[in-house]
Amino acid sequence: MLLRQERLALGLLCAVTVVIILTSVVLYGIGRPNFAKPYHDEVPDGALVEINGEVGELSETRTGGHLVARVDGIPVFIPSDTAEKVSLRKGDHVRIIGIVQTYRGEKEIVVQSPADISPRSMGEVSLPGESTGS
Repeated sequence: MLLRQERLALGLLCAVTVVIILTSVVLYGIGRPNFAKPYHDEVPDGALVEINGEVGELSETRTGGHLVARVDGIPVFIPSDTAEKVSLRKGDHVRIIGIVQTYRGEKEIVVQSPADISPRSMGEVSLPGESTGS
């Protein structure tokens, strides 16, 4: 039989667990795009950003099967596990969500999942708060 303090501790632990699970579900439902900031050159490494633009260059890395795209001149790194699940071509208009990192002295956006790459039609208008590139 549990003592009074042990029952209280167990109850608090269960309540905290439920709160964490509910918060995770709500944040997942809201989605990453709502937390992303428009990209600009002064954004620090580790920031979640978004850009909207045209794919100018698209190349595969020498090793690993990763893709590197330039969207409105901004380098975008797409890991191989994500690259296998997306279809990108030069000239595509896309919305990219990712984490900023500096690689070899140049800032780039690192995509983390296929859902972070959304096609856009050429005439699509950005909503208020959406980035249109750099």
